[in-house]
Amino acid sequence: MSNQQNTLIDQPGLILSTNNSENWWDSDHISSPEVIHCADGTWRMWYYGRDRKFDPLVKLPSGRCGLAVSSDGVNWERIKGPLTMGAVFEPHPDPNRFDSSHVGVTSVCFQDNLYWMWYFGGNQIIENFGFDVKGIHMLPGCAISRDGINWVRLEGPFQGAFLDRGKAGEFDALFCTMPNVIRDDDNTWKTYYHTLNLETRQFFIGLAVSTDGFTWEKIGQILGPGVSGSFDENGLGTRHILKINSQYVMFYEGVNKDSYFSIGVAISDDGIKWKKQLGSEENGSVFTHAPKGSGGWDAHAVGTPCVVPMADGSFRMYYVGCDEGGNTELDCKHQIGLAISDGTNFLKWNRWEN
Repeated sequence: MSNQQNTLIDQPGLILSTNNSENWWDSDHISSPEVIHCADGTWRMWYYGRDRKFDPLVKLPSGRCGLAVSSDGVNWERIKGPLTMGAVFEPHPDPNRFDSSHVGVTSVCFQDNLYWMWYFGGNQIIENFGFDVKGIHMLPGCAISRDGINWVRLEGPFQGAFLDRGKAGEFDALFCTMPNVIRDDDNTWKTYYHTLNLETRQFFIGLAVSTDGFTWEKIGQILGPGVSGSFDENGLGTRHILKINSQYVMFYEGVNKDSYFSIGVAISDDGIKWKKQLGSEENGSVFTHAPKGSGGWDAHAVGTPCVVPMADGSFRMYYVGCDEGGNTELDCKHQIGLAISDGTNFLKWNRWEN
């Protein structure tokens, strides 16, 4: 285990920052907490990030994945994994695979005595969008583990991925990224992902279904941008879906016209047709970034939500916050935070305070 103690700024919500040691895989960026409250009472968090020397042509904070553990879900200790700089999962060494340049974990569950990790990856192809970008055509993959540290990839049909991006002109032609996967009571599977329309610069959520978790059929686009002036006017990105009172509840990251990020909620009876819920924040979200210009660690964005039900009926939401440090994702500082629901009301949240 790493002996590093979390260096936390005295700001509400913040529970984990980047590693102070340059010898660790997550010294530059961290993102996308995927948290499980285990049967023995311990907590496990998988997340992705990168060190300061990671390939700069990959323009996202993704790179490798690691693990932290906790006795209370608030104070975390990093586990030193067997891979580069202590990571537990990293890009595949085969340059022909979909996940050979960067990877990021986005969904973890424990079923059938195995940990299942659903992740996205990018290949080695470099494209120019006014600047060079590597691995933009991201696709979803899956890996399994008995201990959450040593992982074995499951091979999909698309250079290792289990979904391919759409054809030219289709809504997901650029990428299918950030898979969030749930297994229903009837043993069918649903994977939710998002994509970007380069012409409108808006994000959309898509759905694919499976009867076995290996062969997938796309249903298509299921959610898109909100109305003009809304917190999700420019679309929806990362999301976490779980069953609450027999309904599907989606906590999703929305982007406004100024590219500031907040978190909203949508509800569905079947996991396919969704209705957005009006949140209590001024912009209609259920949880929003700290005020602009406040200097807050999460004043530009709150996103990549992971919601954990608690025994008393309340919920915890682990999320990534981003400051107002620059114009691109790599210019901003990403850190991990925690919000607590207002009792059983998952439409109202408060930042955790020490």
